[in-house]
Amino acid sequence: MSFQETVLLAAFAGATIFLGLPIGRLRNLSMRAQVMLTTAAAGIILFLLWDILSQAIEPVEASLEALRAGVAPASEFLINVVAFGASISVGLLSVVWVTTRLRSKRSEPAIPQEIAIGTAVGLGLHNLSEGLAIGQSSAIGATSLAILLVLGFAAHNATEGFGIAAPLTLGDRPTWRFLILLGLIGGGPTFVGGVIGYTFVAPILSIIFLGLAAGALIFVFNEMMAVSRRFSSPGWANIALLIGLLVAFATDFLLVAAGA
Repeated sequence: MSFQETVLLAAFAGATIFLGLPIGRLRNLSMRAQVMLTTAAAGIILFLLWDILSQAIEPVEASLEALRAGVAPASEFLINVVAFGASISVGLLSVVWVTTRLRSKRSEPAIPQEIAIGTAVGLGLHNLSEGLAIGQSSAIGATSLAILLVLGFAAHNATEGFGIAAPLTLGDRPTWRFLILLGLIGGGPTFVGGVIGYTFVAPILSIIFLGLAAGALIFVFNEMMAVSRRFSSPGWANIALLIGLLVAFATDFLLVAAGA
């Protein structure tokens, strides 16, 4: 597959994130419905956290197994461990630092726009690593794998758009310009990752980007659940959380069944 074809497919995989964004403009919903949408999005984020961390830890565990087998140096494992731990820490603490500074100016909890931006940033970092996978598969000649990855990531990104936009139903109606910006932050890195992955292969980059994404999404998940605790009863909130989680897993199962 050529470089041009690869970046176009990566751009397509990232662009599907826009499909779920218009939900952020829904209005005239009850408070319970708004909070349940946010909590359902938290269920999707919870799935993505599990998915991201499991992907990030794979090369770390592989380097440990190689060390035990005596076919790789200890330095490789140590570098991967440090990259894993440091990237999660930076991803989480940097978002906490930024939002803390913003809140200190108004003494209020996180507003929906901040949660949406944090979600878009975390998913953007995740999608950067997905773009790397697409680019690397194409670069080594695994065209069928690259196409399957594109289809799989495109389907996932559609649900990720919902995860970004759902909290916006609680605040002022977002403008289309703001939603487009969120889509570019969340989906654009898939295209960038495809470019980098095609021209440069480095497994540690995937660890770093996935770790940064996990750290940011840990913060986002906590904020979404804080919103739920303030405005909704535990029963309804947990039902919505469960629905979001199960829908995300169902999407993943369908993709695996399809060979993606």
